[in-house]
Amino acid sequence: MEEEKETEQNDQNTLESQPNSQPTPLSKNAQKKLLKQQKWEAKKAEKKAQVKEQKMKEAERKRKEWEERLSSCASEEERLKLIESRRELRKERMEKRAEEKEDKLQRLSKAKEFGQNIVIDLEFADLMTNSEIHSLVQQIMYCYAVNRRCTSPSHLWLTGCRGEMENQLQRLPGFDKWIIEKESQSYIDALQDQKENLVYLTADSETVLDELDLKKIYIIGGLVDRNRWKGITMKKASEQGIQTAKLPIGSYLKMSSSQVLTVNQVVEILLKFVEIKDWKASFFEVIPQRKRGETDSEELQGVDGEELENEDDASDKKKRCIEVRSTQ
Repeated sequence: MEEEKETEQNDQNTLESQPNSQPTPLSKNAQKKLLKQQKWEAKKAEKKAQVKEQKMKEAERKRKEWEERLSSCASEEERLKLIESRRELRKERMEKRAEEKEDKLQRLSKAKEFGQNIVIDLEFADLMTNSEIHSLVQQIMYCYAVNRRCTSPSHLWLTGCRGEMENQLQRLPGFDKWIIEKESQSYIDALQDQKENLVYLTADSETVLDELDLKKIYIIGGLVDRNRWKGITMKKASEQGIQTAKLPIGSYLKMSSSQVLTVNQVVEILLKFVEIKDWKASFFEVIPQRKRGETDSEELQGVDGEELENEDDASDKKKRCIEVRSTQ
């Protein structure tokens, strides 16, 4: 009897110690987000299939067109000349692309010495899930692509680049060849001899950035989901004793809600301002139309830095853009 009671008690304890097999029900807000994500992924898959089909049709059209041209040749000599002409054209295109690529690389190399320094702070990786890190990595990839195309590129830095963040960045094609500073250290350590020139861009700052100073090093915080970590970049900069500033969006535009932008949007605004020296025009060109205020939409279109509720902004900028805590 004693043994049976002990056995029953052990079984009961085992059952009580086991986790509830029933999944925790999602909140209404979480359900909405999940549904929105599912819709976006379905839409993305559909668009991808449409693009693929369109490319296949275009390739087939060109193939038929080429075959018709060959078949219309009056002689074998004319046919050979046509083929040779096509080869020469392809060669010229390849040479032109190689020249353009070399020019871009030279501009990026020159920017290391003479360009505006922009840092993306990656030390918030431990506050994000792997999927959120992946989203930020996609934004970084877009930042580099945009900077690479600029006639006057800036010099980009990735600091705090380690752990899962580094792993995902290393998976990007050609990442090791990027002309960019990659530091596992924090910017405060990597740039300790220039601490007086560090300026953290955060929407919580009271200082408005009127001009860009080549001597300054502007820092953008990479953090997905601002709602969980409000004020974290401002707090970090204050504790480190470095300067802070925010973009002058409020000075030019009427915002419809918050003034938080994605990392790639902030980088592109800075790059555009370096080029044209006009904040308002830079905002209008970079911020997606759907995020602009009503009043400014009637002019050149205002801006709104609200959180990206889906990744349609990625379509606007050809890259997936998840909300990142940074300047406005």
